[in-house]
Amino acid sequence: MRQTPPLRLHVPEPSGRPGHATDFSYLPLSAAGEVRKPDLDIGYRENTDLAFSLIRVLDDDGQAVGPWAEPAIDPAILRKGLQVMIKTRIFDARMLIAQRQKKISFYMQSLGEEAIGTGQALALEPGDMCFPSYRQQNLLIAKDVPLSALMCQLYSNECDPLKGRQLPVMYSMREQGFFSISGNLATQFPQAVGWAMASAIKGDTRIASAWIGDGATAAADFQTALTFAHVYQAPVVLNVINNQWAISTFQAIAGGERTTFAARGLGSGIVSVRADGNDFLAVMAVSRWAIDRARNNLGPTLIEWVSYRAGPHSTSDDPSKYRPADDWSRFPLGDPIERLKQHLIRIGHWSEEEHHATQKQYEAEVIAAQKEAESHGSLLTGQTSSVATMFEDVYAEMPWHLRRQRQQLGV
Repeated sequence: MRQTPPLRLHVPEPSGRPGHATDFSYLPLSAAGEVRKPDLDIGYRENTDLAFSLIRVLDDDGQAVGPWAEPAIDPAILRKGLQVMIKTRIFDARMLIAQRQKKISFYMQSLGEEAIGTGQALALEPGDMCFPSYRQQNLLIAKDVPLSALMCQLYSNECDPLKGRQLPVMYSMREQGFFSISGNLATQFPQAVGWAMASAIKGDTRIASAWIGDGATAAADFQTALTFAHVYQAPVVLNVINNQWAISTFQAIAGGERTTFAARGLGSGIVSVRADGNDFLAVMAVSRWAIDRARNNLGPTLIEWVSYRAGPHSTSDDPSKYRPADDWSRFPLGDPIERLKQHLIRIGHWSEEEHHATQKQYEAEVIAAQKEAESHGSLLTGQTSSVATMFEDVYAEMPWHLRRQRQQLGV
């Protein structure tokens, strides 16, 4: 009788750990300008190559090349994109310091991923609704939302529009097309698909855009959203940010080892592409293409944005425990700010002097906004949202027992 070896499980491991440099050859890349740009009405069966290659526009010299570079993006929009990314990075840095000073309880940076939210924000139209995760603050900064308003939410102070009910960075601004962030991972995907379906049912022209990380694709809500988006051809853009790491687990644990996250969309009958998330021009081009598909009743698009989480997962995380400290400096797709800066300098619409001046300007702007926000209170001063707000916005008419509890608190 033939004997077979014992069964065993495969447990994915990253190619780099603390003290051992990451081998990024696991990451399939394509040359800038190499990947084709299909018609908007492409079907998912003809889409397979785009789910396994990588759409890139900027080459190593900062030149825009290939089919996705056409039509050329207005330099004014590129300048706006660079300014938003710079402002976001400075904002993040200041809020990280504020957390270390115990002024806020928690913070999450978008360091290294600034191009993705910024580029799509500038491609969407007023009225479209974004269903973000917790690293898309640049969606709001791109819309010129006052920085002090964002900070008041972080500080949970008396001017916090959410009245201290949300974890810091979980903003909610309906008027800015920014749906309330949920701390339960992946819930924003089915919410976005449902909102997009409702827009179509009403005969509206607005679309939805959803955001999720590579780790959250392992949640059941992800697959549920894909099923509904495919069946009803919902006008939605489904963004998966593959920044290589979930909280502390490598992207392979979520299923990205021998395939791509874009390929997950193909299995659900959805047109899916994979793009360089650190290339602002690629982000703009692919976002516009997917948005045009949704707005022209051609159905959903899933986009896997390849990027790198340059900092900790949050202020509660220490990435030096599980990956090399210098990983970001060796990541093959580089720094999105530096890449767009070099492109704009190359085409004569930016300079090193302007870059330095812009950084100084935004540093002053962020500091001024911080002083304004802190004048209304922070965790350090104890001036937080009134306890009375816990009784508000729950019932149309407050029940008797809550009225009595409020009276007992004297608020």
